Amino acid sequence: KPYTKETQEADRQEAKEAVALCRQAGIRVKMITGDNKITAESVARQIGLPEGKAITGAELQRMSDAELAAEIEGISVFARIEPLHKLRIVNALKANGEIVAMTGDGVNDAPALKAADIGVAMGITGTDVSKEAADMVLADDNFASVVGAVDEGRAIFNRLRNVLFYTLNTNLSELVTLILALIFIGQSPLLAVQILWINLVTDTAGDVPLGLEPKIGDELKQPPRHPTIGLMYPGLLVRIMVMALLIGLGAFLIFSWGSQHLNIEEARTLAFCSIVAFEWLMAFSARSDEYTVFKLGVFRNRALIFSIGLAVLLQIAVVYVPFLQAAFGTFPLTLRDWGIVVLAAGSLFALEELRKVFFPRLYSFGKYRPFKG
Repeated sequence: KPYTKETQEADRQEAKEAVALCRQAGIRVKMITGDNKITAESVARQIGLPEGKAITGAELQRMSDAELAAEIEGISVFARIEPLHKLRIVNALKANGEIVAMTGDGVNDAPALKAADIGVAMGITGTDVSKEAADMVLADDNFASVVGAVDEGRAIFNRLRNVLFYTLNTNLSELVTLILALIFIGQSPLLAVQILWINLVTDTAGDVPLGLEPKIGDELKQPPRHPTIGLMYPGLLVRIMVMALLIGLGAFLIFSWGSQHLNIEEARTLAFCSIVAFEWLMAFSARSDEYTVFKLGVFRNRALIFSIGLAVLLQIAVVYVPFLQAAFGTFPLTLRDWGIVVLAAGSLFALEELRKVFFPRLYSFGKYRPFKG
């Protein structure tokens, strides 16, 4: 296609929007070009680069590595730059503790691409050497694609954290229920086959769809994550422990009441269904640690709706189908029993959703930066 004024303007506008999104995401963009300083400054203004100095390769050459590292935060544009200068720029940023992504397409860019934390090569105009040295290759040579990759990467990381929260929370809550019941009642609230059912059916019904959760839309508004922060962080651990204790205590109290007023098979079935119901609703709450399910959209994750719906039908079959009753040691529950189950699970779900309304960042400490108590 011919490169017309309309195409040029569209590319400029797309680059401007990408730079603005980078700033929103806490990413500082610096221009490194072989063009002269006046041209580089003009382009930088047009695409909305942050305010900062513009220096030439000759000026950079006169700086020592220590001087460059001290001044580089305030420099936005590097003009008339040679390949060796790019490597020095990358190293200066890394010396300041920055996580550096470097784009390039030529053979001479390979050392800088290799030295950067994330080397990004151009897939169309890039040389084979630059592609080999890079960590990522852009198929469309579009800077906006880098921003899209950051957006998608943050969304994937959030999904992994949600799945981790749900998995650990549900398993720990079962453990809390078992320990409390054995200590205070002397009876196990669950049979081995029921525990297997929870782990294989109920847990999976939440785990897999949570990994398919649609993007919230604020991923680029979140602050950059410190490189030492992994999937687990202090706030997440506290949230897991709090919710596991509440679910475990709730299931234990239900089993304790059932063991006093019902036969042991019915009490176990009541505890079994209670834990399962807690986990059904917890799957919806696990979609975000800050936003309520209503703000996210109740039906937005259709995979989760379908999966939990199927799990409900299977649970009803386990409780009421005769041959499954014999296999799982269950007892048909009454409407009163189901009322207890729904009330307990719904109350805890409502409590957690209200927490998100009034204290959305209660468990956010250590989420992005190292936590110092």
